[in-house]
Amino acid sequence: MVSASSASNLFGTKMVSLSRRAKISLMLMVDMVALPVCFMLALLLRVGEPEAVTRYGMLPYVVITAITISVFAVTGLYGAVIRFIDQRLLIATGIGLALAIVSTYLLSSYFNYLTIPHNALMIYWFIAFSHVVMSRLTARALLRDSQFEKRRRAGPLVAIYGAGEAGVKLARAIRVSDKYRLACFFDDKPTLSNRNVAGLRVFPSDRVVDVVAHHHIDLIIIAIPSATPEQRKAIMVKAHQSGAPVKTLCNLMELADEHITTHSIREIKVDDLLGREPIQPDMHLFRKCVYRQNILITGAGGSIGSELCRQVMTLDPHEIHLLDHCEFALYNIEQELKARFPLAAIHAHLGSACDARLVDRVVCDNKIDTIYHAAAYKHVPLVEGNMAEGLRNNVLGAETVANAAQRFKVKTCVLVSTDKAVRPTSMMGASKRIAELIFQAAAVRATGTKFCAVRFGNVLGSSGSVVPLFKQQIERGGPITITHREVVRYFMSIPEAAQLVVQAGAMATGGDVFVMDMGSPVKIVDLAKTMIAMCGLTEKCPDNPDGDIEIQFIGLRPGEKLYEELFAGNDAIPSKHPRIMTTTEYVVEPDVLAQQVAYLMVACATNDTAMLKLLVKKLVHGYALDTPKETAVVQDNSSEEAAVPAMQFMPMRLMGRAHLRQ
Repeated sequence: MVSASSASNLFGTKMVSLSRRAKISLMLMVDMVALPVCFMLALLLRVGEPEAVTRYGMLPYVVITAITISVFAVTGLYGAVIRFIDQRLLIATGIGLALAIVSTYLLSSYFNYLTIPHNALMIYWFIAFSHVVMSRLTARALLRDSQFEKRRRAGPLVAIYGAGEAGVKLARAIRVSDKYRLACFFDDKPTLSNRNVAGLRVFPSDRVVDVVAHHHIDLIIIAIPSATPEQRKAIMVKAHQSGAPVKTLCNLMELADEHITTHSIREIKVDDLLGREPIQPDMHLFRKCVYRQNILITGAGGSIGSELCRQVMTLDPHEIHLLDHCEFALYNIEQELKARFPLAAIHAHLGSACDARLVDRVVCDNKIDTIYHAAAYKHVPLVEGNMAEGLRNNVLGAETVANAAQRFKVKTCVLVSTDKAVRPTSMMGASKRIAELIFQAAAVRATGTKFCAVRFGNVLGSSGSVVPLFKQQIERGGPITITHREVVRYFMSIPEAAQLVVQAGAMATGGDVFVMDMGSPVKIVDLAKTMIAMCGLTEKCPDNPDGDIEIQFIGLRPGEKLYEELFAGNDAIPSKHPRIMTTTEYVVEPDVLAQQVAYLMVACATNDTAMLKLLVKKLVHGYALDTPKETAVVQDNSSEEAAVPAMQFMPMRLMGRAHLRQ
C-alpha cells in the first residue's frame, strides 16, 4: 500500500521533473477543463435547474473560457513559477478575471446574446478565482513538499532567532530554497511564546539549549536586524550556548527588509563583538583626498595598511603606490588589488619607510598627492624587548616620510598613531608620540602640506590583536591568557580604522590629532568570556570545574597599562564628522625636536637602552620610566615641563593659530 503522503511526494517529484513548457501546457489543460465546469456551476447556482447547463448551448462555455485563459496569460499567471506564486500575482489574476467577465458581458451585448443571466457572470468570478487560488496553492504545496523530501536528509535543520517581520520573511525565503529546512522560531517576547508564526512554533529564548538538543538543530540564524549592538551581542552569546553554529541576518544598513533571501545570511563577524553600531563614513570627506589623486600608503601589507588600500581603491584614485619592507605581505596585497581592480594603476615598492632615498624617489617620481603613513612596529612587548630597533623604525620612518612630504609639496600627509601614545608606559607608545611630534613640527614649517595624526584604539582582527589570539587559544582547548583581570581597551573594526585615516586627511588643517569616538572601553576578560560562549563552550572556573576553557591571568607585560586613554587632557574638540574629535597637544619647537631625534638615533645605533629611556623621558610628556606595572594608569603632569628645562615646548592651540596667521 502506498500512503497518501508518499503518493503526493511522488506526484510532486514528477511535476518538478517536467520541463517548463510541459508545466505550462499542463496548467492550460487543467484550466481548459476546469473553467467550463466553473461556469456550469455558476449557472446551476443562479438558475437552480439542471437543464440550465444545456439551455444556452456550448458557445458561452467556449467564449468565456477563451477570454479567461487569454486574460490569465496577460497577467502572467502561466509564466509564473508555481513555487514562487505570491499574493501580488493572485491579486492581479483576480483583477484580470474581473476584466474577463466585463469583456464577456460586452461581447454578449454586442451580439445581442443577453439571455444568459448577468448574475451568473458574477458567481462565475468567485468560483473561477477560487479554482485558480486552490489549484495553484495545492500545486505549490505539492512541489514544496517534494523539494523538502528531496533535501530532508541533506540540508541543515535551522532555527530562526527572532519571530518578527524579518524572521518571517527569512522563513519564507528558506521554504523556497534548497539550502535549509526549518525547525522553529526562538523569541524573547513572552507574548509569542508557544505561538504559531508562519507555520512554525515559537519557543521562548531561555529554552534554546534544550530545544536545540531535542530537535537536533544544526544551525541558528539570528534574524533581528533592528536590534541594538548590545542586544545583538547578548543574543549571540545566548544562541552559542546551545552548541549549534550561529549565523546572522545582515543588519539594516546592509539590506532592505523587503529583499531578504537566504543570501542575506552571513557568518558572525568579529565586528559584531564591538557592542556598538559601526561608525559610518562621511562620503564627502571620504573622497576628498583620494578621488583622482596619486596615493602612497606605507606599511601597505599590514592589517591597517592593507585595509587602507582596499578602501582607497573604492574611491577611484588616479594611481596607488604601495610601500612595504615585507615582500610576502606586499605581494599579497598587490595581487588582491589587481584581481579586484584589474584596470587600476597599482604600483608596489619593496623597501623600508626609513629609507630616505627610496621614499624621496617614490614621492617625487610619481607626484604623490596624499600619503598615509601606516608603517610601524606596533607590538608592545616586542618593541619593549627591542627598544633601539623599535624606536628607530617608528621615529625615523615618520621623520623620513614627513621630510619627503614637505620637500615635494605633498598635499596631505596622515600618520597612523595609537592611543598608547597618550602618557605612554611603553617604548612603542612613546615612539608613536614622538612620531606625532614630528608631524606636528612639520605642520609648523610646512607651506603647502597638511600634516595630521590619527589615534587608534585596539583594532579588532588585526595581526597580534586579542581576538585572533583568543580564537587560537580556544581552538587549542585553552587556556585563554589575559594579562590582568581589570585591563580594558577601546576597540574599533579594521574598516573603521581605515575610514578614519582617510577622513582625517580630508579634515586636516595642520598639526591635528584625530581620535574616533569608540564608545565605552571593553573589559578584556568580558571579551574572552563572550568568545568562549560564542564557540558554544563554557568557562572553566571554581564555580564550574567541568567547564571547557580556562581563563588565566598572567600579569601585565613590560610597558602595558591597565587602561588606555584617548586624550592627554579633557580638550576634545568636535570635527566635521560627529563621531571624530580632535585634541590640542603640546608641540616641541622644530629645531629642538630635530636635535633630540638626532640624539635618539645615535642612542639607537649604539643600543644604549638607558640613554634611550632618558632621551624619550625628556621628549615625551608622561612617559613612565620604570613605573610599577599595576599602577601605570594615569600620571600627574603638573610638573612635567619643570622636570625638562632644556626642552622648549609650545602649546598646540597657540602655535596652531600663529601658524595660520603666517
